[in-house]
Amino acid sequence: MAEAPIRVLVLAPTPFFADRGCHVRILEEARAAIGCGVELRLVTYHIGRDLPGFPIDRIPGIPWYRKLEAGPSWHKPYLDLLLLLKALQVARTFRPDLIHAHIHEGAFIGVLLKKLLRVPLLFDCQGSLTAEITDHRFVRPGSLLQRLFARLERWINLGSDFIVASSGPTVELLVSQGVPRERVQALLDGVDTEVFRPLPKEQIRARLGLPAGRPIVGFLGILNAYQGVDLLLEAAALLRAQGAKLHFLIMGFPEDRYREKAQRLGLSEMVTFTGRVPYEQAPLYLCAADLAVSPKVSLTEANGKLFNYLACGLPTVVFDTPVNREILGEAALYAKFGDAGELAGAIGRLAGDRELRDELGEAGRERALSEHSWAARGRELFGVYAKLLKKT
Repeated sequence: MAEAPIRVLVLAPTPFFADRGCHVRILEEARAAIGCGVELRLVTYHIGRDLPGFPIDRIPGIPWYRKLEAGPSWHKPYLDLLLLLKALQVARTFRPDLIHAHIHEGAFIGVLLKKLLRVPLLFDCQGSLTAEITDHRFVRPGSLLQRLFARLERWINLGSDFIVASSGPTVELLVSQGVPRERVQALLDGVDTEVFRPLPKEQIRARLGLPAGRPIVGFLGILNAYQGVDLLLEAAALLRAQGAKLHFLIMGFPEDRYREKAQRLGLSEMVTFTGRVPYEQAPLYLCAADLAVSPKVSLTEANGKLFNYLACGLPTVVFDTPVNREILGEAALYAKFGDAGELAGAIGRLAGDRELRDELGEAGRERALSEHSWAARGRELFGVYAKLLKKT
């Protein structure tokens, strides 16, 4: 008699699916787990894009909340209460063997839910809650509210039965916060190397009206200060002042504020904004670029776009952080953390050296193929599920 499949209730306190990094991890992990024979149901907010054939359950509609971009919000508490109630409703019929909760909000709900369902909780951690809300300027460093969030973060971490972290530095952070090392392991993001691969550039460049004869510098992700987009535009302005002949392709949302900033900096002829790019079309858009950049200003949080850059064979410029080095290794150029001038210098160097671009692009594609496939990540995740269930 065949063994019954593992049933997993996935908590995603976010407007899934919204074509951005955190959502890509949630989606691809779930797909990889399903590929290993897991049955799952994903509970999420009322907004977001439905995916054909993907098991999504949504909270009741809240007409005044339509925020798709990343970042904290004071609306979250009542949305998360509705998520808890919806998860309970789904669990009555689905009868999960375990809970897989994404980000700290999901794990907070999961700590409450596991006591009601009497099943173990796996927390999928993508960075520090306290660092994220501080970096997003939601709370002031050193404030009472920040200290309260730090205590809440520790309670969530210790209340989880096991944690998979999106980077090695996040593992070390969790251990430093008191999580026993045997209850946490790294589970990096991955990439589907058959979908994300080098593609011909001519068609998409013509569609986007990109200038011929100039290196194209690509960025794909959420547009905000946390992702380093302000620093990217400052670097572009420095390169323009130096007379550099290149063009920036900035792909993502919400873009209105950055269109205005680019215009103020005199970059209108040097930058193309695409707005939201559907995840399914991301490989085509990425391959319009000759090189890619990710100036994210976090020392611990995952940087999932880099896996897609690698798989598309794009030589990449990033800030020098442990997370970026863990993903890219030697297949990148590194700039001093948070320094727009250094970022501009690295972009200019790579844009002007075709041989170096080819070398880094080939090394990156090989790294994606050998180390970062989602199929391998799925097998790792299934192993975590099985180990967690044996312990209970």
